[in-house]
Amino acid sequence: MTEAAARADFSFVRYAQCWEDADILLEALDVGEGDTCLSIASAGDNSLSLLSRNPARVIAVDMNPAQLACLALRVAAYRALEHDELLQLVGSRECGDREALYRRCRTALDGEVRAFWDARPELVRAGIGSAGKFERYFEVFRTRVVPWIHPRRRVDRLLEGGGLEERRRFYARSWDNRRWRLLFRVFFSRFVMGRMGRDPAFFRYVEGSVAERILSRARHALTELDPAANPYLQWILTGRHTTALPHALRRENFDAIRENLDRLEWHPMSIEQLLASEPGLRFDGFNLSDIFEYMSDESFHQLLATLVGRARHGARFAYWNMLVPRSRPPELAHALVPDGRLAERLHRQDKAFFYSRFVVETVKAGAASHPAGAASHPPGRSAPEREGAPK
Repeated sequence: MTEAAARADFSFVRYAQCWEDADILLEALDVGEGDTCLSIASAGDNSLSLLSRNPARVIAVDMNPAQLACLALRVAAYRALEHDELLQLVGSRECGDREALYRRCRTALDGEVRAFWDARPELVRAGIGSAGKFERYFEVFRTRVVPWIHPRRRVDRLLEGGGLEERRRFYARSWDNRRWRLLFRVFFSRFVMGRMGRDPAFFRYVEGSVAERILSRARHALTELDPAANPYLQWILTGRHTTALPHALRRENFDAIRENLDRLEWHPMSIEQLLASEPGLRFDGFNLSDIFEYMSDESFHQLLATLVGRARHGARFAYWNMLVPRSRPPELAHALVPDGRLAERLHRQDKAFFYSRFVVETVKAGAASHPAGAASHPPGRSAPEREGAPK
């Protein structure tokens, strides 16, 4: 990701939430007790979700200190708040005094993170889940674009969901009108998204129509998936979570995440810097978000090969393609096996619907290097036991 860092501005909160579906991530990585996971931090939600599976260690990295401030505040909130209060601080639920909740978390923050949030009380008051540039982009869509297309009652009806055929009929008859298609294509164009949502540098390797691909995926999310069970769609259209929550915010996962917080660490650095700082470090799972989209083919191949060399056998890689196709190159065929059926099935379930592809790949036995004396995999959990692993 150092290639993207040379062009993009990482001085502010770009993503105040993880816009990747942790449900499919966890199934893809099949994290087990005793595993060590590498995770792109982003806002922290998915790194926290990994803790629910009792790994030995989750190492989150991000080159943007603002993103790590989001993760650090979430960790403090899990320690200091109860579940309902966490939802209020994030913005999933209404709250009369989020600053009071923040003060209870504040003492658990280090000096730099405390200074970051102390200087931004307006972000705390609005809910920390809305603090990013990407979330503000969706806010503009929700408040300024959608009202030109659909009245509030129609949006509410969409989010009620229903059976598959009912959803398809509603989309065809009530939602998919000419204005929806026109304004969607404009708002999610490369030009608008690059200025309001993502950094223009992130489109360096994108070819073809951005809006058409996202429109197709939106149609899938509004028909083939149930909007009533989709927290990402709900936030985009309402600015909060209504009838569904992301994995890390669900009540049933709260205690497990809280109990394992000491197994999470985060570092303000690139993946390459982390690997150089701990040459003996080996991983069982890799949550790589969509970082490969932001680099050239050559840089992608080089980093992926480096990570394979730092994986235990049977380790899983999970990452998303949004607009740039990235998957195992031919020169790594001896070491890395695509789990195509698993990946396609999970992609069809992906509630963070704007990604064009989900990639799952497994390290072959004997392909990864290991430090002297290290076991190739934690006892009691061999790679062939995982769905899609090479037999």
